[in-house]
Amino acid sequence: MKLDSKAPSGPIETAWSHYKDHLKLVNPANRRKHTILMVGTGLGGASAAASLGELGYHVKTFFYHESPRRAHSIAAQGGINAAKNYQNDGDSIYRLFYDTIKGGDYRAREANVYRLAEVSVNIIDQCVSQGVPFAREYGGQLSNRSFGGTQVSRTFYARGQTGQQLLLGAYGSMMRQVKTKNVELYERREMHDVVIIDGKARGIIVRNLITGELESHFGDAVVLATGGYSNVYDLSTSARQSNVTAIWRAYKKGAGLANPNFAQIHPTCIPVSGDYQSKLTLMSESLRNDGRVWVPKKQKDPRAPKDIPEGERDYFLERRYPAFGNLVPRDVASRAAKVACDEGFGVGATGQSVYLDFADAIKRLGHASIESKYGNLFEIYQQITNENPYEVPMRIYPAPHYTMGGLWVDYNLMTTVPGLFAIGEANFSDHGANRLGASALMQGLADGYFILPYTIADYIGGTPLQKVSKDDPAFKEAAKNVQNKIDKLFAVKGGKTIADFHRRLGRTMWDNVGMARNKTGLEKAIAEIKNLRNEFWQNVNVLGDKNNLNPELENAGRVADFLEFGEVMALDALKREESCGCHFREEFQTPENEPMRNDEKFAHVAVWEYQGENQQPARHTEPLSFENVKLTQRNYK
Repeated sequence: MKLDSKAPSGPIETAWSHYKDHLKLVNPANRRKHTILMVGTGLGGASAAASLGELGYHVKTFFYHESPRRAHSIAAQGGINAAKNYQNDGDSIYRLFYDTIKGGDYRAREANVYRLAEVSVNIIDQCVSQGVPFAREYGGQLSNRSFGGTQVSRTFYARGQTGQQLLLGAYGSMMRQVKTKNVELYERREMHDVVIIDGKARGIIVRNLITGELESHFGDAVVLATGGYSNVYDLSTSARQSNVTAIWRAYKKGAGLANPNFAQIHPTCIPVSGDYQSKLTLMSESLRNDGRVWVPKKQKDPRAPKDIPEGERDYFLERRYPAFGNLVPRDVASRAAKVACDEGFGVGATGQSVYLDFADAIKRLGHASIESKYGNLFEIYQQITNENPYEVPMRIYPAPHYTMGGLWVDYNLMTTVPGLFAIGEANFSDHGANRLGASALMQGLADGYFILPYTIADYIGGTPLQKVSKDDPAFKEAAKNVQNKIDKLFAVKGGKTIADFHRRLGRTMWDNVGMARNKTGLEKAIAEIKNLRNEFWQNVNVLGDKNNLNPELENAGRVADFLEFGEVMALDALKREESCGCHFREEFQTPENEPMRNDEKFAHVAVWEYQGENQQPARHTEPLSFENVKLTQRNYK
C-alpha cells in the first residue's frame, strides 16, 4: 500500500493557498457532466453536497434517515471553534493549530491541521450568512466561550443547540440545490459496498430500507461522510444507528484504515443507569466553563453533596492541573475521573460518577445568567435524571464519544482507493490521538465547504474516467456479494438476539480497549472478539423478511461489521506500545501517572490494509514530521 500524503512543502502559513493555485480545475460547462455520490448528509456530507451542487456538479446523496435533518450532527451541543480572536485574548490561526496538534498529542499531520485552523475563520462567516443564530454579546458581536485544552475563548455557539443550527444551515443550502436539480436525495438507503472499476471507485451498492431492494448507483467519485464508530462499545453518546459499515466495507475494498484504536472517551456524560440502556447522553463540554468537578475526600462518602463542607471536597482537576483546571482536554479529564472512581471516591448509587457543580457559578453570576447560557442543557439533565442541577450538582462519568481513527486520507481527502474520498469523522486526518472540544463541527464544515470542492475537482479534472453503467460486471459482482451476506444472516436461525451480541462486544471493548488498556487485556479482547464472532455466525437470530422493511436486518449487518472491526481496533491498540492522547497503555506512563509517548518508534500514523477473510491485516505507517511545533510531552499543569 502506497501512502503518499501529498502534504505541500514550503511555509505552512501559505501552503494551502499555494496548493489551491496549482490544482486542476473542471470548467463550469463540464461540471454538469460529472456525477458525485455522497454517502451521508450530516454536516460534512450536507455542506459538501451543497457546495458541489452550487458549482454545477450532479450530486446524488444517500442517507438512512427519512430526512438529512436527522443526522447525528444535530446532537452536537457546545460549539464550533474558529480563530477569530473576537475576545482579544491572544488567539490566532497558529494558536488554534498549536492547540489542536498538542491536544492530539502530536499524532496528526501538521499540514492538514494548519489548513483546518486557517479555514476555520471562514466557516463562521459562511454560517452567519446562512442565518445560523450564534449567541451574541449585548453590543451585537458574536459571543465566545472556552473549551477543554485551550486558554482562550474561541468557541462560537447557539446555546446548547449548535450542531442542530449548523446542520439546518447546511441542509437549507443543500435543499436549494435540490430545487435546482443539481442534488438528488435518496432517503432511507444504506450503503453496503463500494464498486471498484479499473482501480477507481465508480459506484456503490445500497439497500432500500423500505422495500429491501438492492440498488446500484454509479458516478465519477464517491465521498463517504458517514461519521464515527463509537457504537462498537454498544453504549456511547452516538445515535443508536451510527455504525462503521460504510468505512469498513471500503476498507475491505482496499482503503487503508488509519489509527482505529484512537477512540475518545468524553468526560461529561450522564452515567449508565441500567443493564438494558440503549445509549448514553452527553452533557456539553461547555458546562466545564462554569461547572467545577469534584469528589468527596472521604471514600464512599454517603452524605448528600450539600452536606459535604468545602474543606472535604477534592476538586481534583484544579488540584492536578492548575494551569487549565476544569478545562483540561477530554482524555485528561476522563482518566482523572476514572482514577477517582477506581480509588473509591466516586459518587452516586454505583460509585461510577463524579460531581459537576454549578453552585459557585450561580452565586457569582446569578441564576438568570447560568440559565441563559446552559438552560436547555440543564433541562435535558433534569428530564433524564429527575435531579435539578440548579439545586444539586450534576453527576457525570466518561463514555465513548468521538472517534479520531477512520479511513486514511491524503491532503486531498482521498483514500488509498482513487476516486474514494472520506470527510468529517469518517477520516482520520485532523485530530491525532485526541480531539479538542468544538472541533468536530469545525472539521466537518471545513471539509465540506472549503476543501473537498477544490480537491475533488483536481481528481476529476486530472483523471481519465471512462463511461460506466450498472450493467458492468463489477456492479453485478458487488450486488451478488451483498445479497449473499444478507442470505447468510437469515440462514443462521440461531437462539440469541443481535442485541445480546452487541452488548457482549461492547463490554469486552469497554473493559479492555476503553479508557485504559494493557497488553494482557488487549490480547484477551482479540481472543474474545474472535470467539464472539464465530458464535454470532452460528447462533444469531435475525427476525423478519429480508425483502422488506426490517430494522433487525439493518442491526445484524452493522453488528457483524463491528465484530470484525473491533478486532482490528484492539490489534491496533496492542501494536502501539506507548500512551498518547485517548490511547492510554498502562505499561507506558510517567511516575505522575501521565501518558508516556514513544516518539522514536510511534510518531506515525498506523494504517491497516485488508488481507482477506480471517487473515491478520498488514500494518503500514505514515511518518509524522513536526517542523512548526516542538515535539514535547504534553503538560497542562
